[in-house]
Order: sequence, then structure tokens, then C-alpha cells
Amino acid sequence: MKVLVITNLAPTKENPMSGIFVVKRLQQYAKFCVDYLAISLGFEERWDVRLLKKLLRKSSYTRLDRLLNVKFEPILIPWNLAKLLLHRTHLIDNAKLTQEYAHRIEFKLSDFQFDLIHAHGMYEIPAAEIAYFLARKHDKPFVVSLHGSDVNLLMPKRKQRYIEILESASKCIFVSNKLLETAKSFGYSGKNAVVIPNGYDPEIFKPMDKNKVRKELGIHKDNYKYVGFVGNLISIKRADKLEKIFNLIAKEIPETFFIVVGDGPLREKIKKETKGLNIIFTGRLPQKDVAKYMNAMDVMVLPSRNEGFGCVVLEAQACGTCVIGSSNGGIPEAIGFEEYVVEEGDNFEERFAQRVVEVLKKGYNAAKLIARAQEYTWRRIVEMEIDVYREVWSRKI
Repeated sequence: MKVLVITNLAPTKENPMSGIFVVKRLQQYAKFCVDYLAISLGFEERWDVRLLKKLLRKSSYTRLDRLLNVKFEPILIPWNLAKLLLHRTHLIDNAKLTQEYAHRIEFKLSDFQFDLIHAHGMYEIPAAEIAYFLARKHDKPFVVSLHGSDVNLLMPKRKQRYIEILESASKCIFVSNKLLETAKSFGYSGKNAVVIPNGYDPEIFKPMDKNKVRKELGIHKDNYKYVGFVGNLISIKRADKLEKIFNLIAKEIPETFFIVVGDGPLREKIKKETKGLNIIFTGRLPQKDVAKYMNAMDVMVLPSRNEGFGCVVLEAQACGTCVIGSSNGGIPEAIGFEEYVVEEGDNFEERFAQRVVEVLKKGYNAAKLIARAQEYTWRRIVEMEIDVYREVWSRKI
């Protein structure tokens, strides 16, 4: 079987971990005798866009053509300031943008001999819309994977178009039941839907001796508890409230060391507000280093305001580390244990911090967490997606 994969979620030079869940899927394809061509969509920023970003201290992004032996074919559209502003305000003609990407993809290919098309994402750059256009033109089945922001943030603004594309797909894969229910609340029927979550790499995320790894990382302190966060330092992750949560925990357990793995626009604000705490900011790290810091933690927090599923939950659990998260999006499904989920509502930060303190004092069964995570290895997840491919293709022939 040969699959054309189209994604707007792909690694960049500045953030190689962007779209890592797509990369990890593609790594597994050879084990199932699936051949693929992966197209990553992006913009080629003109001088005026680069200048504006420099003035605003925002990063530009350069698509990588290879990561972890997974090859991508970047398709880039020239992007000036006028286009950027129209795109950000959703005034740009999406049909023209879709056709331009589609024509560039066709020009890149020597033929269109694919059994099906699989699109990841409908956010910012509409990969699913491009797949829909190409599927109709070349009479191919297409599958869409929805990961979170595409449904939670953009679908309310483009309901009619989203519904048209999702209903036309051979299959729609949602990473959580909650995400599927959200799409249905906007008018999608769900008749062609299947829920397949993200997974984790058991070769990277596995238990290590906590004291030993803390010493290796240079953060060992006798009789200290370790609490961490892994993710982008942005508002939707509730990173703006980490300072409050961390300070409330430290008030109850002063011998607590905090670890923040990740980066984003809120980093300097959080650093300033947590200056009096025992805390480190690692920035973005390769997954093998993320695994070490996850192992160093006693508890990892995920207080997000919304989340499609949350790969980091499974990764931490696979390390034997307890994750406490909010009740938003697919987080409860990812965590799998009701006692580690804090309901959204009044005094959320206070209740969240208190739950962390209780778990730090009481402890938890790490073996139970590890056993659950093992149900979600990337091999198992991709096996389910390949079954979807086979079902779709059998209908076509």
C-alpha cells in the first residue's frame, strides 16, 4: 500500500519536536509494509514578514526535510506581510490557498499512484482541505486525523467548510472521544469517525532510577519532592498559572524542586514570577532528554485549558511518573485515573495544587501507571490506523 501523507504538523529547524507524533507514526509504517510520501506544508517568509517577526521577537520557522530517518518533502508558498495579516484574520481566500498548495504538490510528483491520502490537521494551513481537493480530482479515498486545535479553536469559525470536508472523508480519526464529541457539537455527524489516540515510544520513555537520574542531571537534593511541567509555555496550556500553582505547592511542601521543560512566549514571565523557588527551565529538549526529566519528577502537571489528547501524559506514565491534569479536552482519557483529574471551575489553581500536595505526601503505584501506558505504544496505535487504511481501501476496490 502507498499513502500520500499531507501535514501542517511537521518538524522545523527551530523546533524539531513540532509534529513529533506524525514523525513517530511514519517511523512505524515500514513494519506494516506501508510505503509513503510525506508532504509538509509551510510558508516561505518574505523579508517584510521576517522583519516584523524580528521586531516582535518572534521566531521564523524553517521546515526540516528529515528527522529520525523520516523524510519530508516541504511544500512552501511565498508569504508576505499582506498575506500574513489576511491569514491571521481569516480573510484570505482559503480555496485559492488550497489550490495553490495542491498544484505545487502535483508538480512535485511524477505521478499520482497512491492508494489513499492521509491528512494530519486542519489548523492554519488546511492539510485536510488540500487532501479533499486532491482526492476528488484524482478519485482517491482520503483519511483525516484531527489532533485538537483544529477542532477546538478553528472549527467554530469555519463550521460549514469543516463539516463538508469531514463528512466527505472516507474516515476521520480523532485522538480522543472528547474531541469527537466537540466536533459533533458543531454539526458533524460522526458517522465516519473512529477514535485512535496518540502514543509513545517505549524505547525512549521507560522507568529509570529517580535518584540516579537526578544526580545525572545535577538537580539532586536529599529529601526533596520533584514537580514538573512539559509543554509549550502558552496560555492554552495554562502556563500563565504555573507560578501560582507552584507557589501554592511550595507553601505546603517547601522542599519541592520544580522543573519546566519547554519554551514559549510566557517563559520570561514565569521565570520572573517564580524567582524565589527551587526551579529550572530547560528549554526545548530532544525526547531522550525529556524522558530523563520526566523520570526525575515525582509528579508532572498538565493544567491545560484545552488539549486534544496529550502525548506527554502517556510518556510520563511510561516512566512511572504520576500525571495530574485538568478535566479539559482529552486529558481525562489520557490520564485514565479519575483521582488524578482536577475538575475545571472556581479556585482551580488552589484545588489543583492541593491535589498535587496530597499525591506527593501519599504516593502512588508506579507499576499501575506503567502497565496502563504500555497499551499505547506507537506500534499499537499505528496498527489501528493501518486497519483503517485497509478498511478504506477494501471499499474502494
